[in-house]
Amino acid sequence: MIPRLLYLPASIGLTLLVLPLAGLLLKVDWPALPALLLSPEALQPLGLSLATASVSTVLCLLLGVPLAVVIARSKPRVAGLLRALVTVPLVLPPLVGGIALLSLLGRGGVLGNSLELVGLRIPFTTAAVVIAQTFVALPFLVIAVEGALRTAGIRYERVAATLGAGRGTVFARITLPLVGPGLLAGTVLSFARALGEFGATALFAGNQAGVTRTMPLAIYTAFNGSGVTTDQAVALSLLLIAVAVIILVLVGTRRASVLS
Repeated sequence: MIPRLLYLPASIGLTLLVLPLAGLLLKVDWPALPALLLSPEALQPLGLSLATASVSTVLCLLLGVPLAVVIARSKPRVAGLLRALVTVPLVLPPLVGGIALLSLLGRGGVLGNSLELVGLRIPFTTAAVVIAQTFVALPFLVIAVEGALRTAGIRYERVAATLGAGRGTVFARITLPLVGPGLLAGTVLSFARALGEFGATALFAGNQAGVTRTMPLAIYTAFNGSGVTTDQAVALSLLLIAVAVIILVLVGTRRASVLS
């Protein structure tokens, strides 16, 4: 039973989330929308965003799942410290994340000069986009998987170990299947966050068309009138929302089938 008093604030909250999107739909120039969406100004950043977000998500999986396991299976004090460190990018303003990445990998940064000596320049490249997206998206995967691991507990892992299964076998055949829904949710959240990343990318990777101009940066560029109109920015915003909604719906359906 839901207390009736909750319906009013719930309705206000839903309205706050839906009305801005409705306002965006009302601003769309529907007759010109197909031409705007099929223009190079839309397709190029969309392709770049999908490609870099996919690579970032793979990196999040490769790095985040082990990190989540370490946190979930560590002693409480160690786990609390690691969890706090992982959560920091979530609460940092995006621009601060970009400055942090530049301070580490940019010219004059902690590692930047050493990398340039061997011929590696990361800032203002497509690789910088991937790194920035991974930096902001990784915590979403770690938190989702770590929470699922703590909920699942270690009972089945201990049983498998007593039956002679090695640690690698236990991880692959017991741990990962148990946290499947959490892993799926974390993967989707990471991809969606990487797809919408703006601030850290703008500072660390720049805004070069075809190289670092992802969808959020293309929207910003269009809205500021750099060679295109506001209609282009609205169309790009609608396209980004549509892609995100499609991904969430498809994965949500898949997750429901897994849980059932």
